[in-house]
Amino acid sequence: MIGRSSVRQGPTRAALAAVRSAAFFAALLLSSCAQPLGPTRGDPTVGAGAPPVARSDASAKDEAAKRTQRSSATPATAQARSGEAMRPGKTITVGPGGDVPTLAQAAKRARDGDTVEVQAGEYRGDVAVWTQKRLTIRAVGGRAVLIADGKSAEGKGIWVIRNGHFEVEGFDFVGARVPDRNGAGIRFDHGTLVVRDSRFIDNENGILTSNDGVSTLVIERSLFSRNGHGDGYSHGVYAGKIARLEVRASWFRHGRVGHLLKTRARENEILYNRLTDEDGNASYELEFPNGGRALVVGNVIEQSSKTQNPVIVSFGAERYRWPVNELVMSHNTVVNSGAKNAVFVRVAAGNARATLVDNVWAGTGDLLVPAPSVDEGNRRVPLAALREPASGDYRLAETAPFERSGTTADAPTQWTPRYQYRHERGMVSLSGAPSLPGAFQE
Repeated sequence: MIGRSSVRQGPTRAALAAVRSAAFFAALLLSSCAQPLGPTRGDPTVGAGAPPVARSDASAKDEAAKRTQRSSATPATAQARSGEAMRPGKTITVGPGGDVPTLAQAAKRARDGDTVEVQAGEYRGDVAVWTQKRLTIRAVGGRAVLIADGKSAEGKGIWVIRNGHFEVEGFDFVGARVPDRNGAGIRFDHGTLVVRDSRFIDNENGILTSNDGVSTLVIERSLFSRNGHGDGYSHGVYAGKIARLEVRASWFRHGRVGHLLKTRARENEILYNRLTDEDGNASYELEFPNGGRALVVGNVIEQSSKTQNPVIVSFGAERYRWPVNELVMSHNTVVNSGAKNAVFVRVAAGNARATLVDNVWAGTGDLLVPAPSVDEGNRRVPLAALREPASGDYRLAETAPFERSGTTADAPTQWTPRYQYRHERGMVSLSGAPSLPGAFQE
């Protein structure tokens, strides 16, 4: 049985802000993986129109600079740049009347620096292994729906991305299953993978990565629905011990026993998403089993009453494997929809600390967070304080018994939300500083 623990008030945030802000993004040493992922181990129900991720010009430039810096440290990206200098990229079209009729053929034909454009429509059993060092793959004219139909690439999934810098946009990955129960919409082996405006439905894993310690996975404006084999070993997203995971403006729901999002990455940014199990029976909604650095800002996180595990956010459950382990949760709305003995956040004892700032804990549940920790500006409310939680509206009702939180003025900028999740699979810029606890400001 899970015991109870309280959160001890630590030093004031003003005293911690400068130290934490610098430490959060400090260079880290890599460590080995304790639990290998194994060799590999539809019904699109959401409308296709998703708004673009809204960013100001300044923030877009900042983000581009950060990505360039991170990418330059990836061997595969350095090789891609060298290849680009040697050969201009071409565009390969896939589909009826295109350069090639199938994705499998495009994967063999494409060279480093090319763009693969896939015509909208269904592609059944058209699985592929991508071995280029740099490639853009995008759907054109609508969604390209990739239905596994019993097939898999290398016994791993619909796509295997071997080693490069890849950008993927506009695809649905549906029904990936393999004999060892670890099939993925995308199996990502090495390099940098950016996935935008894509949907992963009814797979054993939506996206599954390796444990190479150096790769980066970025997910934007994507949907993960009804993934998981049902045995608890496969998840909506399963990031292994890679260097970095970024997830923004995405929707995770309807888990099958496994977790909505599980990551062993050294650094994690989980920003402005909706992780709502709804009528699923997922275990954790968000799990960091080996710790690392985790920045969780502006998310809506909801646990179904049919959950397989009463913990909603879990940190360090499988021992800390990184030199620095810190969970920062700021301006999230975390909802227990009726599970018994629920735990909003559990942080395992050990070499770790937690900072919980201006979150809303809705419904009944405990916090199991050991000292030293920071707990400031958080609010506990009953489900009745939300507008219509039964229909998925987790905004605070007009009669919510509190107003401006006022606790984020001295917080590091990384903790302060600049955007808000917009359903479905989008985010909008906030017009000013956050005025309420939780994920919803406007």
